[in-house]
Amino acid sequence: MITLHWLYVVAGAAFAGFAVSSARDATNPKRWGNVLFWGLLATSFWFGDFLGDIGNGLLVLALVGIAGAHLLGKGHRQSTSRTEREAFSERLGNRLFLPALIIPFTAFVGTLAFNYTPLKDIGLIDPKSVTLVLLGLGAIIALLTCYAWLRPALMTPIDEGGRLADSIGWALVLPQMLAALGAIFATAGVGTTIGALAASIIPHGSIILAVILYALGMVAFTMIMGNAFAAFPVMAAAIGVPILIQADGGNPAVIGAVGMLAGFCGTLMTPMAANFNIVPAALLELKDQHGVIRAQVATAIPLLIVNIVILYVAGFRL
Repeated sequence: MITLHWLYVVAGAAFAGFAVSSARDATNPKRWGNVLFWGLLATSFWFGDFLGDIGNGLLVLALVGIAGAHLLGKGHRQSTSRTEREAFSERLGNRLFLPALIIPFTAFVGTLAFNYTPLKDIGLIDPKSVTLVLLGLGAIIALLTCYAWLRPALMTPIDEGGRLADSIGWALVLPQMLAALGAIFATAGVGTTIGALAASIIPHGSIILAVILYALGMVAFTMIMGNAFAAFPVMAAAIGVPILIQADGGNPAVIGAVGMLAGFCGTLMTPMAANFNIVPAALLELKDQHGVIRAQVATAIPLLIVNIVILYVAGFRL
């Protein structure tokens, strides 16, 4: 049976490829720091189960140390010249985006086929991981399609992926780090403590106030930790499950899904979401480092209000 472990192997291979690409990039003065960083990340995907808690913790500290010591850099090597890229663009136009569309198409259609056809009974894919496995399969199909269609050199996809990874740097793994941080906060009982404080503030039966605090809490913790995935375990344990679902009888699907959407409103307004808000500003060479955030605030606040309304109406009135 294909499980998430197979996906970890593929992801580890990608990061190992980035390490190899970095080692080949003589234009990067910090290439060995990049090699070590991507190599350790590949190790975590390949051998994390065997390293144990202490081993994985030391590996994470090593990653943080490499990034904190500014040992990561990027080179100037490119697999094609600007003239060649412009020629590709003129000849192929928007068809260049077709391989990228293969990935979500495979995940979506494959998930539907798995759930509504006899494929589910074959036992080929773990039902709990089917969408993620198919997402990885879509990436592999897209890569093979590019090889067959565009005929690049063997190392071109690896070098271009490595170049992009080096441009983003440590922020590439920030969502994974922050999601783990949210799980640690939840295990440490932060959610329970916040829940006790919320219960003392919210009058009994005041659903709308509980909804507002839940949504604002998701936004606040997302802004602090940079990712709604990190905030969700804390706020679900604090307000979502004990108050909105168990005490007030809210719809669990709505509380969970729309609560995450409320958290994403915080993602739009925080520099802690570096991969979304700081990295694009750096890649686009904007003069204002926080220009992306300033542009998004006017969208984030109305979206938050709409999400609060949806939480209240769909979660308790429908």
